[in-house]
Amino acid sequence: MADTLPQTMTAMGFDTPGGPDVLRPETLPVPEPGPGQVLIRVSHAGVNRPDVIQRTGFYPAPPGASPIPGLEISGTVVATGEGAAPELLNRKVCALVTGGGYAEYCLARAEHCLHVPRDMAMAEAAAVPETLFTVWHNVFERGWARDGETLLVHGGTSGIGTMAIMLGKAFGLRVAVTCGSEDKCAAAREIGADLAINYKQQDFVEEVRAFTEGRGADVVLDMVSGEYVQRNLDCLAEDGRHVTIAVLGGMQAEINMAKLMSRRQTMTGSTLRARPDEFKALLADEIYNHAWPLFEDGTIRPVMDEIFPLSEAGAAHARMEAGDHIGKIVLAMPGFESA
Repeated sequence: MADTLPQTMTAMGFDTPGGPDVLRPETLPVPEPGPGQVLIRVSHAGVNRPDVIQRTGFYPAPPGASPIPGLEISGTVVATGEGAAPELLNRKVCALVTGGGYAEYCLARAEHCLHVPRDMAMAEAAAVPETLFTVWHNVFERGWARDGETLLVHGGTSGIGTMAIMLGKAFGLRVAVTCGSEDKCAAAREIGADLAINYKQQDFVEEVRAFTEGRGADVVLDMVSGEYVQRNLDCLAEDGRHVTIAVLGGMQAEINMAKLMSRRQTMTGSTLRARPDEFKALLADEIYNHAWPLFEDGTIRPVMDEIFPLSEAGAAHARMEAGDHIGKIVLAMPGFESA
C-alpha cells in the first residue's frame, strides 16, 4: 500500500439490525488489497435494496466479505494487489463489490471494475454496476431476451426498473412496467417505457395482454414474488421466461403447474452477491463488450434520484423504504459532496 494513504477511514455500519437510525459512522483501518484486488478511494456509493435488507438483519454479507453495506462504488484506484494490472493505478473506475461500499476506501476485484467514461459524473458511475450487472444477467442471459420481444418489469421507477427500461429499449425490446402512481408512470414513459401500468388502479395482467394483443410478455423480471407469480405467468406468453430477482412480496408462491406445462413457460431466478468471483468477471467482460459502449457514448445514463452525504446514510435508507424515489439513490463520501 502506498505510504501516502491514511491508516484509518470513516465508514457507515451498524451494531444490531434495525431501522435506518441504526446506521452510524465508525473509524476502521484502511484495508490492504490482496491478490487480484485493488483499493479504491471511494467518491460515491450506490444505495440498493439489498443494503436495506442487510441492515434489517435478513441479508448478511457472504463469508469473507466486508460487513459494511454497499455493493457498488465509484472512485480512484490508489493501490493494487499482487496480480492486479498496475496500469489501473490512479484510474477512475466504478465497481461491483460484495460489501464495504459505505466507506471512504473499499476493496474490489480488479476484473469487476469498469472505467468511468470521460463525460460521466462520478455520482452517476456509482449508480451503475449493481443494476447493470443484475439486469444484464437476468434479462439477457437467464431470460434470453432478444430484439422484438416484450419485457414486463415490476417496479419500473426503481434503480433496477429504470436500468431495465433503458437497456431493453437499447437492445430492441418493447418494455412494459408497473408503477404505484400516475406520476411514476409518467416518469417511466419519459425514460422510455412503451407501457406504464398503475398497479393500484389497473390489472397488470389485463393491460399486458391487451398491449400484446393477447400474446403476453416474453420475459417477466419480477422483484415481488409471492402472489404476483401466478399473475405474472397468466400474462406470460407461450415459451415465456419468468425471472425472479427479489421476494419483496413474500418468499412463497402457489402456481398452476398444468398451465405452466401447457404454455411451456420457464421459471428461473438468481442472486448476484454470493456468486463466485470468476462468474462476475465473465459477466463484467460481457457487459464491457456489449453494453458499456452505450454508457461511453451517452446513449444510457443512470436515472438519478438524490445524493446524500455518507453521514446521512440512514436518511438515504429511509427514502428508499418510503418508495418515493425515482431512479438511484447515492451516497457521497466526505470531500465529494459537490462532485
